[in-house]
Amino acid sequence: MEKKDVPVLWTKSFILLIIGNLFLFMSFMMLMPTMPPQAKALGASDLQIGLVTSLFAVAAIFVRPFVGFVLESNSRKWLVVVGAVVLLILTISYSFTYMILLFLAVRFIHGFAWGVSTTVNGTVAVELVPSKRIGEGVGYFGLSVTIGMIVAPSVGIFLYQNFGFQTLIIGSATLGMIAIVTLALGKYHTPKSVQEKTFNPKEFSFISALFDKDSWFPAVVTILSTFGYGAIVTFIVIFGEERGIDQIFLYYFSNAIMATIARPISGKWFDSKGPWSLIVVCAVLTIAGLWVLSYTYSVGMLILAGFIFGAGYGSMLPALQAWVLSKTKPEQRGIANGMYYSSIDLGIGLSAILLGVVSSYVELGTVFQISSICFVIVIMMTMIDYRKQKQVKKKQSTATV
Repeated sequence: MEKKDVPVLWTKSFILLIIGNLFLFMSFMMLMPTMPPQAKALGASDLQIGLVTSLFAVAAIFVRPFVGFVLESNSRKWLVVVGAVVLLILTISYSFTYMILLFLAVRFIHGFAWGVSTTVNGTVAVELVPSKRIGEGVGYFGLSVTIGMIVAPSVGIFLYQNFGFQTLIIGSATLGMIAIVTLALGKYHTPKSVQEKTFNPKEFSFISALFDKDSWFPAVVTILSTFGYGAIVTFIVIFGEERGIDQIFLYYFSNAIMATIARPISGKWFDSKGPWSLIVVCAVLTIAGLWVLSYTYSVGMLILAGFIFGAGYGSMLPALQAWVLSKTKPEQRGIANGMYYSSIDLGIGLSAILLGVVSSYVELGTVFQISSICFVIVIMMTMIDYRKQKQVKKKQSTATV
């Protein structure tokens, strides 16, 4: 039985949202590593191949402020389902893109749809989670993202290389349809403050919807952490080739195992002690994981690096999301959530560009070491915020007395 003082977390709708979001992420992430080679097969230039990723990211970042504004005054259910349906339609449409310009156009629109869906689903997840268990709940929801990001790319590459692009699209669309059905079965709570507000497009301000003043600090910390993570995303496969390590997938596998094991612990830690000590510990583990990876020349060391990095970074991202959302008002969660996901896109995007330049001058092990500096700054910023919050509480307690 559930204790009276412990609010229920595992509701039917929350479980359906996690499962639906998992299939949605798997459907999407299957396509990610295959988009550049497919563009090349269509005759894309080097610049156009680069646009495959950048156009998508720009569209996702651009649309999120609009989604956040819409979430301030609209029911959640139709936004969740429509977002998944549009993603499915765009996935299928890749089958009919035989010209590179049309391919890039679909990719750009796909970015819009992805920005909508990730922002809406993340916001709904927070609204389904009791406030006293937000760290734990967001952590479990984040598993649907983590598992999707780790498992699906390998499946996508396998289908693309062995059965072709059309088979890949069929597989991705099948997962997308399962996601739609699962998400449609859930009941999603719309906060009272949102229900009472009337949608008025004239009130929209792009800057206000892009930026939530209450959550800017953890959003900046998120940019720094994802900038550091961008080194892994961009260079890990090339790094494995340079060091003669064929089983590079074991890094992702060990990363996923440790992230899954640590998630329940880190979620409860957040709820009981707040984000500060958790993020500091996670950052220390992430730094250690990056340095171990930089000295890796064997499969054993690769697995060890994956375990350490997974224990740290696997718990850090959901903690940052919970931190962002815990600082904002219920009706502003859509904006805050959009800002969080845009921070991830911005951090990884900048990392790919800047660390790509650095990698032309130093070897990749050194790039990982340099990227660890981002997490040192994360620790410093987190400690600054902790001291600031401690001073605020001290003043409040003094004023009360």
